[in-house]
Amino acid sequence: MQGKIAIEEHFAYERPDREAAERLRRAEAWVETARRLVDIHELRLRDMDELGIEYAILSLTAPAVQSILDVKEAIAAARKYNDFLAGEVAKRPDRFGGFAALPMQDPDAAAEELSRCVKELGFPGALVNGFTQREVPDSTIYYDIPEYRPFWACVEELGVPFYLHPRTAVRERAQAYEGHPWLYSSAWGFAVETSIHVLRLIGSCLFDEYPKLQLVIGHLGERIPYDMWRLDHRIETIPTDYPAKKPISAYMRSNVHITTSGNFSDSALQCAIAEMGVDRIMFAVDYPMEVMAGGTSWFDQTELLSDQDRIKVGRNNAIELFKLGDIF
Repeated sequence: MQGKIAIEEHFAYERPDREAAERLRRAEAWVETARRLVDIHELRLRDMDELGIEYAILSLTAPAVQSILDVKEAIAAARKYNDFLAGEVAKRPDRFGGFAALPMQDPDAAAEELSRCVKELGFPGALVNGFTQREVPDSTIYYDIPEYRPFWACVEELGVPFYLHPRTAVRERAQAYEGHPWLYSSAWGFAVETSIHVLRLIGSCLFDEYPKLQLVIGHLGERIPYDMWRLDHRIETIPTDYPAKKPISAYMRSNVHITTSGNFSDSALQCAIAEMGVDRIMFAVDYPMEVMAGGTSWFDQTELLSDQDRIKVGRNNAIELFKLGDIF
């Protein structure tokens, strides 16, 4: 399919973050990944041209701002990264958009930076790399707590989607992975962290208070679609303090969108379509953590999508959600 729009495509500012640097020393494949993270206009565009991706929305690779302990430093870093990305997008606005990086260490500052990025830089939304650390190295702050309600009010008022991207667990809190480092990061831990964060947001009545909010998660839903029936069933069956007005599945289908990033599986896509519907699925690669050709060839060839639905998932859903009509 030509004209695809990819919406979970990462870049690094100057060099990979500390976490990526650790992986670089352990795997030769990360040398090439790091090279591509800092490239925007050469290797990336060449592959996009070859593989039918017309447009990509770029985002800062994890954990980025969310791992900065000092609040003032996080605020300054987010602004620096966003200004850098805006400059790169301005060179090829026909091919690239940008997601805002946000200093979630300070909800008010995050709202202010998001407003700036949307109104002044023209970004179509934000991508935040999971929970935030603040002041204490082993801190983990999720965005369902009351101090973030004014931030979410701002997101709803701006009318832009919020992409919740994974990050690895803080090591001091990752006892379940001890002795099994292969589980710690993207193979399993990413989905654990993101799915519990999404379920916390739903259970906190966030979408009851701000029903127009739209959340995006990758990897075909971070395994939540597979368990939606059971989540609803067990919450209904066993008396709990679940406070939201509707079942979890209802919010997933009204306030959450999922992407194909890094999950190029027909069986997973089949489940996602059955549970979420094609209107809430969008194409993404997760480049350069994933090879662009792998994500595009699978998407272009899967027989689960009709030609009409392939265009919808590969392009039209993103145009509608991110309000890209002025570009296309």
